[in-house]
Amino acid sequence: MIAIGIMSLTSNLYAQSIYKLTDSKDIGMKLSGTSTLHNWTMNASAFGGEAQFEVKQDSRQLSAIKSLTFSLAVQDLKSGESGLDKNAYKALKTSTYKDIVFKLLSATVTPGKDNKYLVKAQGNLTIAGVTKEVTINATAVVNENGTITCTGSHQLNMTDYGVKPPTFMLGAMKTGDAITLDFTMVYKK
Repeated sequence: MIAIGIMSLTSNLYAQSIYKLTDSKDIGMKLSGTSTLHNWTMNASAFGGEAQFEVKQDSRQLSAIKSLTFSLAVQDLKSGESGLDKNAYKALKTSTYKDIVFKLLSATVTPGKDNKYLVKAQGNLTIAGVTKEVTINATAVVNENGTITCTGSHQLNMTDYGVKPPTFMLGAMKTGDAITLDFTMVYKK
């Protein structure tokens, strides 16, 4: 009987809740890279996903991330240059593979300062139909309004995902293989 009471008390201290990505001006994802002519950036501010965070009730203490997914429609990435966008969509095989998807396998949450938490997230990242296991380091903040903001950056090589770096102007301009994915995601209960 005492064990049941202790288990009940422990489960009441931490609540696991499903959070969904919000549509707000505070979210964003950016792909950036280099080329023989100039650096390039593609931005997106619309993507979907959800997560299951374990947060201590009546506080802003994050103890675990049980699940997390996000999905980005590739054609929501925009550079402001239609030629660059068109070549990127072709290289990313959007006629067959519409989305970039991340699915969490496991996460380690380490407390930092000022309600910030260092997150080491291992998961499957799928780009152009190829899935690779990756480790993404991020910072999570439990905000006063109960939302959770996750920010981070991850470098990868396009060729690891079977993506041939695009070329332009009959091959005179070539993009580099390495790209960086920067993100800010806000999850709300």
